[in-house]
Amino acid sequence: MSDTAERIHEDALPGHESKLSPKPQWQPRYAGSDRLAGKVAIITGADSGIGRAVAALYAREGADIAIVYLLEDDDAAETQRIVEKEGRKAITIRGDLGDKAFCDDVVAQTLKAFGRIDILVNNAGEQHPDKDITDISEEQLRHTFQTNIFSMFFLVQSARPHLKPGAAIINCTSVTMYQGSAELLDYSATKGAITAFTRSLSENLVGDGIRVNAVAPGPIWTPLNPCGGASPEKLEHFGESTPMGGPGQPNEVAPAFLFLACEDSSYMSGQVLHPNGGTIVNG
Repeated sequence: MSDTAERIHEDALPGHESKLSPKPQWQPRYAGSDRLAGKVAIITGADSGIGRAVAALYAREGADIAIVYLLEDDDAAETQRIVEKEGRKAITIRGDLGDKAFCDDVVAQTLKAFGRIDILVNNAGEQHPDKDITDISEEQLRHTFQTNIFSMFFLVQSARPHLKPGAAIINCTSVTMYQGSAELLDYSATKGAITAFTRSLSENLVGDGIRVNAVAPGPIWTPLNPCGGASPEKLEHFGESTPMGGPGQPNEVAPAFLFLACEDSSYMSGQVLHPNGGTIVNG
């Protein structure tokens, strides 16, 4: 893999939530009820956006968190502070999920810190807008697939020997998998792969008592889009095309990840939830 800092420099992705205005809303909206008491969760992309909101909500529900992120140290430290304020433990793990050795290290560090893994949230992703397919470089194509789908294979492979019956895997796909996106050809293709991976992995693991589901957010206000993941034209009207008329907030998506992680969804596997502002898809 090429140097991470060089890769990120091109579009400043995934971006710092600390520099974003207005700030995304990550705060849990209700009191916890111990739905994840005693659990340990690995959450990728947990430094900001949806990942931070999921980490905050999981912590409120009793889980300790491994916060996995690329290079935004300040954001990751803030997510750790949020988790610890909820009375739970958190570790931060910095690196590139497109690297299998790093994914192995994520699992090793989580086990060293907490001794178990109950929930794996594959949330990290990258996207690059291109108006024409000929504008997508080979390097970008490889990086997008490495970050968005290869990482999920790598992490599940590393975590699988440590997942016991009752464990849950939740993958982040996208409304673009169902609708398509004229500007996000490579990103949308990875999200299609993630949905197929979710359904197939569910079939593979459900007999061992491990559930695999996914969440397909619509346009959500996170650092990903304003920091280079959307064209200026699209960003100007971000989320306006949804039936609800605007983008969602991370704390409107996090409860879907909680539902799929806890016993409330004990009879669900291979499914996708759609917090997308009212857009009807064939899910």
